Amino acid sequence: MSKVAFIGLGVMGYPMAGHIAKRGHDVTVFNRTAAKAAKWVAEFGGQHAPTPAEAAKGADFVFSCVGNDNDLREVTTAPDGAFGALKPGAIFIDNTTDSADVARELHAAAKAHGAHFLDAPVSGGQAGAENGTLTVMVGGDADAFASAEPVIASFARAVRHMGPAGAGQLTKMVNQLCIAGVVQGLAEGIHFAQKAGLDVAAVIDTISKGAAQSWQMENRSKTMDAGQFDFGFAVDWMRKDLAICLDEARKNGAHLPLAALVDQFYSEVQAMGGKRWDTSSLIARLNRK
Repeated sequence: MSKVAFIGLGVMGYPMAGHIAKRGHDVTVFNRTAAKAAKWVAEFGGQHAPTPAEAAKGADFVFSCVGNDNDLREVTTAPDGAFGALKPGAIFIDNTTDSADVARELHAAAKAHGAHFLDAPVSGGQAGAENGTLTVMVGGDADAFASAEPVIASFARAVRHMGPAGAGQLTKMVNQLCIAGVVQGLAEGIHFAQKAGLDVAAVIDTISKGAAQSWQMENRSKTMDAGQFDFGFAVDWMRKDLAICLDEARKNGAHLPLAALVDQFYSEVQAMGGKRWDTSSLIARLNRK
């Protein structure tokens, strides 16, 4: 078993770190709110540290799951950041959804410390984190990935190396772009069925057996029809992710008209008070009075 550090115990990181501990690894955690770290230790064992550097000291693998690029820099390269304490050969695995640029930047910075960096964003939401069934898409050096994969698998049902530094984040962008389009299409379909006076449950049960089937349809159609939006990935987070996608597209020349439109729709949901509603709340702007 390995010595592991985990930085960031939010709705995703808390259960992810727990799955690593359940596999028998020696886990030290850091969280900006120390009480959250103490609660984690009470539940899963291990220990908590006062800084990212203290958490990372002597660790074979260091995981992070924080908010954005700046948060990630704060826990890695800032004073008291983890990178200053990485031992030679240690592997830092970042599960945050952030930019490919910061992934490449930190990959180079880790190498300067004699360590490795993998960008490893996840898909599957809070339920996937709690159930240990996340999908993890990883960028970075192949040998570092091979070493880290068994530990990453503690909280995942699928882990795949996608290419060099940044490739994991680029793959996650593709994931979010696809989700945005599917959710908007499902919202419009359910809205249309409601306006047409159809039995929405019967419609969904029928079309889910055909080409229209999707994860969103299977898991969110009933709650969308009921106007319930308290199920995981928040609109605020989706807008952050779409901003990353649109910024990358400006750099690589990709055309993302649907993503830009759906991002605008999510801004309307935010204005309706839905910042913390889940992403299926796109239907709320169609059904508003």
